[in-house]
Amino acid sequence: MKMWAGRFSKEENKEVNDFNSSIRVDSRMYKEDITGSMAHAFMLGKCGIISNEDSELIINTLDSILTDLENGNLEIDPEAEDIHMFVEEVLTNRIGAVGKKLHTARSRNDQVALDFRMYTKKEILEIKGLVKSLIETIIYISKQNIDLIMPGYTHLQRAQPILLSHQLLAYANMLIRDLGRLDDTYKRCDYMPLGSAALAGTTHNIDRFIVKEKLGFKNVTLNSIDSVSDRDFAVELANAISLIMMHLSRFSEEIILWCSWEFKFMELDDSYATGSSIMPQKKNPDITELIRGKTGRTYGNLIALLTMLKGIPLAYNKDMQEDKELLFDSIDTVKECLSIFIPMLKTATFLKDNMYNAAKKGFINATDLADYLAKKGMPFRDAYKLTGTIVKDAIKDNLTLDEIKLEKYKEYSELIDSDIYHEIDLRNCVDKRLSFGGTSKEMVLKQIELLTNELGK
Repeated sequence: MKMWAGRFSKEENKEVNDFNSSIRVDSRMYKEDITGSMAHAFMLGKCGIISNEDSELIINTLDSILTDLENGNLEIDPEAEDIHMFVEEVLTNRIGAVGKKLHTARSRNDQVALDFRMYTKKEILEIKGLVKSLIETIIYISKQNIDLIMPGYTHLQRAQPILLSHQLLAYANMLIRDLGRLDDTYKRCDYMPLGSAALAGTTHNIDRFIVKEKLGFKNVTLNSIDSVSDRDFAVELANAISLIMMHLSRFSEEIILWCSWEFKFMELDDSYATGSSIMPQKKNPDITELIRGKTGRTYGNLIALLTMLKGIPLAYNKDMQEDKELLFDSIDTVKECLSIFIPMLKTATFLKDNMYNAAKKGFINATDLADYLAKKGMPFRDAYKLTGTIVKDAIKDNLTLDEIKLEKYKEYSELIDSDIYHEIDLRNCVDKRLSFGGTSKEMVLKQIELLTNELGK
């Protein structure tokens, strides 16, 4: 019989029990549930609500239950309603009536809110560790390839010469912002809700701040109704994860393109690629394609959370049981993707010659020619138009800008002199972009320094 069955004259229908049960999902919070209950029992003893002897017995028994679960001597009952009821039932079976005192001055409403916040805090730290590891990998690869020139793109058209390190560090900057969002989510998650009871608080003379200290929370929640109904932290983490996945998906798309024969800028290690069942020449970037695909499910989880919450009145409603499965799936997805993306990237090979040869084509130094003319005194719009004419003629003559003879250049403008070849040299085009945040080696090294300092905070 259910622990809440006193009001009812019939056993719960089995299909209703199965439909209502959340043990399949929330069982992963067993450690948080037990740890939270131990802190609650400690507080009940400290405040004289139960005896110190009962408090110690409950705490010691809960500790033994945790040990038994972790070493495999106790298995979670799949028929239990949820992890909270399972733990309490095991406790009561072991120590009898004393175990029934644990639930004094609390409800499952604030208990689940506590467990969920504790679990979310732990997972945020784990995700942060993986994101930091990816940023460190990007910085390492950038240092190893600090001089490698490649074409930068807009509209997937070759645009200007850049350093590969500058391109990679763009993702590091995205991920730094992701760390900031995770930090912000953690701060708002770091409020202890236990002691709010069902929604109105409790008549028992509890001290919520004792529990806060025992569990390492920054503070306690202020409003008991909000305490049990708030899931903003879950939405925020789902949103932060969606953005991390979006960044991974963009990076993955780039890798997919770069591994194609049409680009051939990089090659994945054999241990992080797959083949074809029929085409023996194939080497497929399946990992990146899967990451790109899995991104959509994290978006779906975010929208489902928002939709679930948007119409429910205060305080707790059973709809909110759906929150954990959605967030847990997003957490699992992002951790899995980060865990495999990092070594895949670390073991990849960048094909220097192919990148540089691609940079030599496509007139990606045309902007530098226009800037050269502007520095010589020609209005930039006139310089822009003239450069366009020069490029058009060069395409017709099958020449690159550095292959045009000086005599031909002078036919376009007497402002052009022999120094033009230095100005449009790819290495110089990169090195002279010294504006803060630019692609010059000097600025990229500065960027690495600042990102490394940011990681160390």
